[in-house]
Amino acid sequence: MTRVALGVHVFTALGALVAMLALDAAIARDFPACFAWLGLALVIDGVDGTLARWARVEERAGVIDGAVLDLVIDFLTYVVVPVVALWRSDLMPERLAFWLGALVVFASALYFADTRMKTRDNWFRGFPALWNVLALYLFVFRPPAWISAGLMLGAGAAMFAPFVFVHPMRVEQGRALNLAACVAFLALAALAIADGLQPALWVKAGLAIIAIYFLAPPLRRASPWAD
Repeated sequence: MTRVALGVHVFTALGALVAMLALDAAIARDFPACFAWLGLALVIDGVDGTLARWARVEERAGVIDGAVLDLVIDFLTYVVVPVVALWRSDLMPERLAFWLGALVVFASALYFADTRMKTRDNWFRGFPALWNVLALYLFVFRPPAWISAGLMLGAGAAMFAPFVFVHPMRVEQGRALNLAACVAFLALAALAIADGLQPALWVKAGLAIIAIYFLAPPLRRASPWAD
């Protein structure tokens, strides 16, 4: 079983390779390919924790810290690569996108190191640095530059706000529906990527509904404020 546990670490580490492929696509301005790779990284991140608990990696392969490995890869795929994609895009003026991205990376580094990132009942404290998801929405909906900039600044500030955001895999309340919404998001995102990030109206509508859905769970919690 030690080999199985080490294999889970290897599976998690594949996310770093995927991050490099996504970064290469972002630099080359091949944004559909970039988000396709980021989607694969999201799937890896979504299942590796379950595999790690099943294989009891802390007991059988504790020489590698799975939590640290996961955070390193998440910082690449959730923060760095999406920021580079936004910088290389035409969604905002290049210098504005660069400096907004610099602020995002700076703030996200502090957020990832915050020991209060999760509440006792496994909700995220504040916006959980889902810059890969926010970037996908900006590419699909292509709002005016000032709106894109405002959303980035707002999300950056929201990382440190005292409200909660659902963790679909760990929060028990509504878990089945949350996971179904994640699957629907991945399916719609795949359609958007296949259409060169210019999907049909119904795909955009579906993505918008899912975004609203994931903003709603804190309102169904006993308190939307982090404790």
